[in-house]
Amino acid sequence: MTASTRSTSSAEGADVAVVGGGPIGMSIAWRCAQRGLRTVLYDPAPGSGASSVAAGMLAPVAESYFGETTLTRLLVDSAARWPGFAAELTAVTGHDIGYRTDGTLVVTLTADDRREAERLWAYQQSLDLPITLLRTTALRDREPALAPRVRGGALMPDDHQVDPRRLVAALDTALDRAGVTVVPQPVTDLSTVDARVVVVAAGCGSAALTGLPVRPVKGQILRLRAPGGAVGFRHVIRGYADGRHVYLVPRADGEVVVGATVEERGDTTVTAGAVLELLRAAADLLPEIAEYELVQAQAAARPGTPDNAPLLGWHQIAPGDPAGDPAGESAGESAGGRRVLVATGHHRHGIVLTPSTAELIADLAGGAEPDPALAPLRPGRFAAPTASTTGEGNQWN
Repeated sequence: MTASTRSTSSAEGADVAVVGGGPIGMSIAWRCAQRGLRTVLYDPAPGSGASSVAAGMLAPVAESYFGETTLTRLLVDSAARWPGFAAELTAVTGHDIGYRTDGTLVVTLTADDRREAERLWAYQQSLDLPITLLRTTALRDREPALAPRVRGGALMPDDHQVDPRRLVAALDTALDRAGVTVVPQPVTDLSTVDARVVVVAAGCGSAALTGLPVRPVKGQILRLRAPGGAVGFRHVIRGYADGRHVYLVPRADGEVVVGATVEERGDTTVTAGAVLELLRAAADLLPEIAEYELVQAQAAARPGTPDNAPLLGWHQIAPGDPAGDPAGESAGESAGGRRVLVATGHHRHGIVLTPSTAELIADLAGGAEPDPALAPLRPGRFAAPTASTTGEGNQWN
């Protein structure tokens, strides 16, 4: 029986209620239940949000950008947890979640692309991140299907991948076996939730529930299928193609995910222009892609924040209280005596940050002192009107 159809008879008076059923919310609920907390998860259709469109790249190196050192540390920490997290989830549920460790190749097509990439690679190397620069011949030795025009690139051996749809299915089974009650309905008012601690992990919907600056960032992706189910490459390929950024993620079952746009808008319309640009850039790097079947084009809204980092920790929403807890460490209470935790704003990093977010938030829900890593991620950090965006951002996903 799936999570969205399980009985809701034991939803009242829980220790923890998680609002939002993406991989983040589901993993938090699972970890809370493992700690002996009576846990309820609210979502009308778990796994149907941004994660259903995500490519599942676990990329702490390739996703490390100028000015985002705090986020980079969090990415590296969470990526290091992924092997254990994947093994545990598979052992508990018997599900194959598509976790692959082939690594990621970043490739460039033109001289200008190469110069742009080299600037970022130098920065990533300055952080002692694992990255190996490769000449064109070495790249082609690893991936013979790359286009002849490719001008070199780099290998990120620790940048892996997982299949988000398989991940959600496994987490659904894990919740069932851990005794988590799943209530198939949305929450529009936190005061209606009967639990000692409420965790808001509702993606873009977290803004309406908390008043925090979480905005939708639209992303469009494509799903292709290789002829005969045989994908002609094994690494995740991230490329610079005449100034266009694109990634290609191969699955063992013959699927290839191509993405993604980054658009400051909240609609989920798939556009012909986005499909054209993604396919053109992908085919410029891997020409055989032009012969693959186009199976699906999708769009979803990622939850973004002003500084691209997630919002993690205690949050005050009681009448008369500020929109966010300035200290970020006190257990803010709402009118009903509930304590509210926030786990949102993961933007393009929701999948890779799933293990660390689940552990950090479940620890807080269970009464632990805040981990020092949470201090720069506190939900109230944007309370001052002078709060500004940091970092240059990212155009990948």
